[in-house]
Amino acid sequence: MQTIVELRNVRGTRAAMGWAGGHTVIIDRPEGRAGGMGLGFNGAQMLALALGGCFCNDLRYTAESMNVDLDVVEVTVTVTLEGEPLVTTAADMQVRCTRTDGGDASDIIESAKATCMVANSLQRGVAVNIHS
Repeated sequence: MQTIVELRNVRGTRAAMGWAGGHTVIIDRPEGRAGGMGLGFNGAQMLALALGGCFCNDLRYTAESMNVDLDVVEVTVTVTLEGEPLVTTAADMQVRCTRTDGGDASDIIESAKATCMVANSLQRGVAVNIHS
């Protein structure tokens, strides 16, 4: 199984647009940094969004498999960046999840931890090959 995304520069800017299927996102640097105009997310934000977004999806998948409806799903991801070149050295995810029936959602959160593809990939390390 593979997922492929495409990215291209946005004409008239130094930002990039990425897409997969019919979904798009703009990636840019903060205004004034290497020609950035602040038009979209930077790399660290994209990484945090990938981690948190994947976890949100897995909470929903897990709840559905348990025939449970979720009410509140709140996830805050903090990534720590250090070094030169700058790399992510830690990611912290704060999760709040409640069920519509008022029951305890800790089992849903624990199951999502075990199945979250992005979290598991980051924890295990991923080979990245860059070709030109």
